[in-house]
Amino acid sequence: MILLSSRCMWHRLFRCRNLSPVLTLSKMSTNQLLDVKIKEQADLVRNLKASKESKEKIAEEVEKLLALKAQLQIDDGISSNNQKFVLKTPKGTRDFAPEQMSLRLEVMDKITSVFKKHGAVTIDTPVFELKEVLTGKYGEDSKLIYDLKDQGGEILSLRYDLTVPFARYLAMNKITNIKRYHIAKVYRRDNPSITKGRYREFYQCDFDIAGSYDPMIPDAECVKIMYEILTSLDMSPFVIKLNHRKLLDGMLEVCGVPTESIRTICSSIDKLDKSPWEEVRKEMVEEKNLSPESADKIGEYVRLNGKVDLVEKLQQNEVLSKNKSAQEGLEAMKLLLNYCDLYNTSDKILFDLSLARGLDYYTGVIYEAVLLKDNNVGGDISVGSVAGGGRYDNLVGMFNQKSKQVPCVGASIGVERLFTIIEARQANSTTKCRKTDIDAYIASAQKNLLEERMKLCSELWDKGFKVEHSYKKNPKLLVQLQHCEENGIPFAIVLGESEIKNGVVKLRNVETRQETEVKRENLADVLRDSLSSLI
Repeated sequence: MILLSSRCMWHRLFRCRNLSPVLTLSKMSTNQLLDVKIKEQADLVRNLKASKESKEKIAEEVEKLLALKAQLQIDDGISSNNQKFVLKTPKGTRDFAPEQMSLRLEVMDKITSVFKKHGAVTIDTPVFELKEVLTGKYGEDSKLIYDLKDQGGEILSLRYDLTVPFARYLAMNKITNIKRYHIAKVYRRDNPSITKGRYREFYQCDFDIAGSYDPMIPDAECVKIMYEILTSLDMSPFVIKLNHRKLLDGMLEVCGVPTESIRTICSSIDKLDKSPWEEVRKEMVEEKNLSPESADKIGEYVRLNGKVDLVEKLQQNEVLSKNKSAQEGLEAMKLLLNYCDLYNTSDKILFDLSLARGLDYYTGVIYEAVLLKDNNVGGDISVGSVAGGGRYDNLVGMFNQKSKQVPCVGASIGVERLFTIIEARQANSTTKCRKTDIDAYIASAQKNLLEERMKLCSELWDKGFKVEHSYKKNPKLLVQLQHCEENGIPFAIVLGESEIKNGVVKLRNVETRQETEVKRENLADVLRDSLSSLI
């Protein structure tokens, strides 16, 4: 790669701005320095493209270039109130309309109900942590952590996931046993892909069991929880892939991978769900200096997947049978698959040797739920992995001065990716999504009935019903009924002068448009029964 020399760059700057070459760095304005940086960065991007570097590397450098240009615009006053300003959400984030939030809350409720069904309690932790808490826990993904500016003596970063903050919470509070769930936003400086449900700000839904228990019992329950959540959200077809870090480490050892390179080679294997073997092999050999012979041996193993019969076959493998780590991993996998059978999850389980999960803190079983082709979703929607997790027995000890370990195992649901599928299904559906949970709308058929509407609203609110009415004094009846239809409100309660005089109301089914006269004193019971019949 050939870059312009700094000297050449300075002379170009002097020529374009009619500056004297004797101008010193200390006398240059901020904008002039930014000009230099922008030109250098632009040349770097051009050279990366010319040398056909990876898309990720090019995107990273382009982003730096855009940030420098944005800074120059701010310094030049382009973003002042007198100039045009383009309103948008930051890259990798989005707003959510009422219809979308209705779907999101419904999904969150279903996930939470599964967590609670298994006896979990919930906690919350700060959205940012001390940088040293997060450093060294994520392997090659550490570059995706958002660092914050020093705001008063502490170097902070936005949380990358909910697992490391959970481990910090356990160590700080000296907790050795807990079953917890946590639903909150996390942040990753990744290259976003909206169609794949990949953002820079997104929710994770985590379930973890901390404590010393017999092998694979809590692990099997975490797999069961993923199974139940995806089933309750009608996410079939899906598969839950299983593997074990000890088996993976033993496999790499017998393939000739040096001990110090095992984690970085795991990160390469972890890309097999997105990239073909040829690309992964090339990365191992050319970028990570693994011998071609070792890479080819790895390729023979990572193509294997199956059920308990594959475990038994690998236990008889002449090479793996001599490796202690591999044999321990295979024994654990055999036990886990047996428990999965007892929990009735075996129909979605796949023992897959290509599953690696690149995070450094995993020590035992690892798993990942992957959505297969969904015929109800059209367009370019492609999601893939939607949940994952595993055992991390050593993470808590990293935050304890005496290195006291608290064994943990957990699962994390990538709920944003599930939302992408559900939103796509909704777009292809003829059924309208309700924006509100309103049970009934209080409508008036004539003028000057505002106070009567307000009285009836108060009565029904006090009895636990969700109702609303128009904020106009004299709304037209047709407009009120259209509001009910547009917002999916199931019932309208219509008041008129004759109804008030006779102590009755008209209860209207918005969908069928059928009206029933109901005595005012019986309204609550009739409305409750009518709502029950809709469920």
